[in-house]
Amino acid sequence: MRFIVILILFIFILLSCNSRQEATCILKKMEVTATAYNSLAYQTNSNPHITAFGDSLIPGLRYIAVSRDLLDSGLVYNTQVKIKGFDSLFTVKDKMNRRYRNHIDIYMGIDVKAAIKWGRKKVIIQYCIAPKDTLL
Repeated sequence: MRFIVILILFIFILLSCNSRQEATCILKKMEVTATAYNSLAYQTNSNPHITAFGDSLIPGLRYIAVSRDLLDSGLVYNTQVKIKGFDSLFTVKDKMNRRYRNHIDIYMGIDVKAAIKWGRKKVIIQYCIAPKDTLL
């Protein structure tokens, strides 16, 4: 009898937890212009491996810089971004000069040929933002 009561209590707790699932994020999708950049002084500044957020860029990792208007759209520092056509996620680690709008810059380490080959394209990006009622 005691086992049945514990089992029923366990099932009740388990079901009550599952019924209270809340949305963990709001999925956003948009089209942006995408270019590519490298860790070279003539493309960035005299300290090309340091981002505008103060992080060190590591060639081989998937980072992007975003135009400042996209920061207001929830595409903020350390946001994970899916770029259509790529298999893995990119992380927002840099921000671009104020003159750019609706634009991302894909980090390509020191491979200038890859950045030139990429060129300038329109791409679809997806990312997740926290619901406003969960923000502090």
